[in-house]
Amino acid sequence: MVRRQLGAELRRLREQTGRTSADVARELNWSDSKLSRIETAKIGLTDSDLDRLCKLYKVDASIRDRLRTLTRQSRQRGWWEGYKDVLLDQYEAYIAYEDEASAIHGYHSMVVPGLLQTDEYARAVTVADSTPPDPAVIEQKVQVRMARQALLSREPAPQVEMVLDEATVRRQVGGPDVMRRQLRRLVTQGQRENISVRVLPFSVGAHRGIGGTFILLELDAEIGGPLVYCDGMTGGVIRSKPDELKSYQTAFKEISEAALSPSDSADFLIAAAG
Repeated sequence: MVRRQLGAELRRLREQTGRTSADVARELNWSDSKLSRIETAKIGLTDSDLDRLCKLYKVDASIRDRLRTLTRQSRQRGWWEGYKDVLLDQYEAYIAYEDEASAIHGYHSMVVPGLLQTDEYARAVTVADSTPPDPAVIEQKVQVRMARQALLSREPAPQVEMVLDEATVRRQVGGPDVMRRQLRRLVTQGQRENISVRVLPFSVGAHRGIGGTFILLELDAEIGGPLVYCDGMTGGVIRSKPDELKSYQTAFKEISEAALSPSDSADFLIAAAG
């Protein structure tokens, strides 16, 4: 993610000088494809190569310092990479995007979203979705889900808007006690400035989200722009084509308009918790 941002910055600086990739390759005695691969985040960047580019582009000290910071950060591993053995590739990719998102909008038709789950609820969901259940793997997956929630308290924190189908509220995951604590957690989280939790009641009937859960992420253009993630039993799907995004964005808008208000949703959750 950081490598993409670095590549976009370098491309912008090159274009400001009126140079093509071929021009830079010739001036620095690089292969024709090297700069293109750096700008498209296919390969990393060494400190010496960065210094040569900065000198060629005549960037000032503040920009050079920023680029050096990005270069250093691009070499760091994401916290989730320590769990690669238990994560599906698309889920791992989603976590990386989620960690960079400025806003997260989700419709959830089956279970409470991972960002708002209690650890005991997350464990019950993971056990139900594991065949055969391996206690060590289950525990690692729960740890990943809990670690994801750190982004809710960072500065700046993303704006999070979650719409839960009533089925999500009624489904007794982990039993009555676990579910009661989970619903109360949703109420508490929904009181935070950057989090909105709303319920889509059964009385709405058929609606645009009837096809299943999806999550929209708002990302800076430098790292790919907005995308949508649809989860699945054997791995999720990430979509970013404009027509696909528009369809999901329209669907979420309609679902949000049909859902209960945040305050009415809180009352609904409190009543369901008992």
